[in-house]
Amino acid sequence: MENTTRKIRTKSCAVALGLALLGMPWLTPASAGQPDTVYFPSADGSTDLAAYLFKPQGNGPFPAVIMLHGRGGPYSSNVNSGCTLVSRTAPASPCNAGTLSKRHMMWGSYWAERGYLALLPDSFGPRGKAHGFGRHTHDDPERDDVNERTVRPLDAEGALTYLRQRSDVAASQIVLQGWSNGGSTALNVLFRQGAQSSGFRGALVFYPGCGEAALLGPTLRTNAPIALFLAADDEEVSPALCISLAERSQRAGTAIDTTVYPGATHGFDEPSASRQATAGNGPAMDDTLRRAAPLVFDWLKR
Repeated sequence: MENTTRKIRTKSCAVALGLALLGMPWLTPASAGQPDTVYFPSADGSTDLAAYLFKPQGNGPFPAVIMLHGRGGPYSSNVNSGCTLVSRTAPASPCNAGTLSKRHMMWGSYWAERGYLALLPDSFGPRGKAHGFGRHTHDDPERDDVNERTVRPLDAEGALTYLRQRSDVAASQIVLQGWSNGGSTALNVLFRQGAQSSGFRGALVFYPGCGEAALLGPTLRTNAPIALFLAADDEEVSPALCISLAERSQRAGTAIDTTVYPGATHGFDEPSASRQATAGNGPAMDDTLRRAAPLVFDWLKR
C-alpha cells in the first residue's frame, strides 16, 4: 500500500444562511425520486435486511455507495415512533421508501445524480427497532442487538456482497458513507477489512463516536482512504476523540483526512429548517456536498 498520510486540518467556513442551500440542485424535490426497496441477507447469516436503492440513469455498471444510517434509523422522525418490524411481509409499516429522512433522501439523490448507485440498508427495522433511538441512549440495552461493533458491520458486508452480485454495479468500485452510529459502523467495517485491497475502496464518515464503546480498537490500519467530517460544537459525540484516533491511525500508515467545522453541531448535514437554523451547519453541509463526489472519484481512479 502506498503510505499516504494526510495532515489533519481545521477548515473554517464563512457563515452563510443554511436555508439558502435548499435552492441547490441536489436539494430540489424534483431530484428526490422514491428509491426502490430491495432485500438481501446480512453477513450475520440470520437477518433478512430491507434496503433502499437509488439508481442513476442508464444501465451501468455504476460505482456504488453504501450509506449507513445513524442511531435514529433511516426514517423520518415524523413517522418512526409508530414503526414496527420492517420486512418483506410487513408492507403496511409506516417506515418505508416513502418515509426516509430528508438527509438520506438528499444524499441518495446526490449520488444517483452523479452516476453512483446508492444503497441504504436498514439495520434496525428488520430487527424490530425501526423506531430508532434518541440522543444519549448508547447504554440502552435495546441497542445491543443493533450495535455498531459486532452487528452493523455484518450488515454492511452483506450489502457489499449484494451489490457485487448486481450486473449494474462495478464490483470493485464500492465505498462507504456513514453518519454518527453509522459512521462508527463504517470505521469498524474498515477495522475488520484491515489491509486487504478487495473490499471497500474508501469511507466518508460523518461525526462518528470514536470512544472505546464505539470502536473495535484505538488505532485503525487499513488501505482504504477515509474522510472524517466532524462538528466542533458536537453535542452528542467528542470530535477530540476522533482527532486522536485519526492521528494514531495516520502514524500507523492509514490515510485519513479530517475536517472540523467550527460552529457546526451533530447532524449538520440534515437539510431541515430546524437543523439549518444553527449558523455553522449550513456552511458545513455545503462543504461536504461540494467535496464528497470529487473525493470518491479520486479514490476510485487510484
